[in-house]
Amino acid sequence: MSDNAHILVVEDEEHLATGIKYNLLAEGYRVTTVGDGPSALNVLRERPGGVDLVVLDLMLPGMSGYAVCEALRAFDAETPVLILTARTLTEDRTRGFDAGANQYLTKPFDLDEFLSRVKNLLAFHSRRRQRKRTAESAQFEFAEAKVNFDTYEVAVRGEPVRLTQLEMTLLRYFIENQGRVIPRGELLENVWGVPGTINTRAPDQFIRRLRKTFEPNPAEPRHFLTIRDAGYRFVAQPER
Repeated sequence: MSDNAHILVVEDEEHLATGIKYNLLAEGYRVTTVGDGPSALNVLRERPGGVDLVVLDLMLPGMSGYAVCEALRAFDAETPVLILTARTLTEDRTRGFDAGANQYLTKPFDLDEFLSRVKNLLAFHSRRRQRKRTAESAQFEFAEAKVNFDTYEVAVRGEPVRLTQLEMTLLRYFIENQGRVIPRGELLENVWGVPGTINTRAPDQFIRRLRKTFEPNPAEPRHFLTIRDAGYRFVAQPER
């Protein structure tokens, strides 16, 4: 069920924006469409908390989708962003995630997959907001790191570190499930919001990034462990 979620579609190709809007409306969502980045940011600033998901093209007139996503993350770390673009290179995908996107889907796209990703992203972030409301503390310390999930402030060995929204989500999921072996499929479903059967190296790539940030020696991790043929495990206080 959509629960009448509000989706902002940022797409400058009018025929494509119209088609996306039509299909989202048919699923019961409320939809706003804009054709450029400044208009998108105006909608998001004028309605704080009023947009539940942003579907964002990268090749926009005047202001790229990367810049829109970075500007959004400067004042809103929570609203999920699904990049929908014709750019297919790995560096484009990486740059999108670094800008703060949650998912990346290339054009031409399968409508069923698109609608599935929208549904999963909305459901995941709804659960995440609920967990955040009921969490005892938004702060966590391990090794030489201090993390505040409310302010998105991270410090390692006393120095500030910037994590992307997706990296923070992955880190929080590890912390909430510390000590437990987490299968790859579970991470895909609960962090990326995609079916766990999808064949992707994204978890490995992002775990390597967390190791590079937090591990004293990323080549010999003590906190973010890969368990062969089983999944991953986070250990806050490893035995010496």
